[in-house]
Amino acid sequence: MNNLLLLFTFCVINTCQSTMNSPQTDTSALIEAVQKNQKEIVKYYLTNGADVNSSTSSKQSLLLLATIANNIPMAELLVAEGADVNQQDDKKDSPFLYAGAAGQLALVKLYLKSGARFDVFNRYYGSALIPACERGHTDVVRLLANTPKYPINHVNRLGWTALMEAVVLGDGSKKYVDIIQILITAGSDISIPDNDKVTALQHAKARGFHDIAKLLERASKVQN
Repeated sequence: MNNLLLLFTFCVINTCQSTMNSPQTDTSALIEAVQKNQKEIVKYYLTNGADVNSSTSSKQSLLLLATIANNIPMAELLVAEGADVNQQDDKKDSPFLYAGAAGQLALVKLYLKSGARFDVFNRYYGSALIPACERGHTDVVRLLANTPKYPINHVNRLGWTALMEAVVLGDGSKKYVDIIQILITAGSDISIPDNDKVTALQHAKARGFHDIAKLLERASKVQN
């Protein structure tokens, strides 16, 4: 009788411990596995029912954590398991928006193929393209500007389009000249002014960005 009671008690305790550490409930372990690049452990949790869209206390999703680390294999695994590339954290960052702003070309390509939405915006009400232009990520700009139906002329909360941001926050160097050319070729409307009604061309001239000003003047004649 005592042996049966001990066996019963052991089974109950073991079952409780198993439940507490089950993949479905142990979100912190899953997050840690992503952060430590432990792919096999991540696979185990997801295969056994863990939520691929689990997030941290600041709402950073597993995929956003992988994106911040520029961990392409981990991101590929999570996307294959159904991770939402548009899930936003407390700062309004999503995997797609972050990848664009950080110039992570491979991840931007992956997320475009995996349901990236063009109507989800960052905390400045900006698209992935706008900060990519600001930071001089030429390859990402080229990709997004030439993606069908991408909102190339979207205006953020500051009153700037992607083209305007490249002029106002760029330094006029060759990569920014290239970005302006990419945007013009892709159909960017250069006549959209900022909130003070100043155009990109006027900003370029005021900053002494002569090569950019020439491109905008040429484009202005064509668009008008």
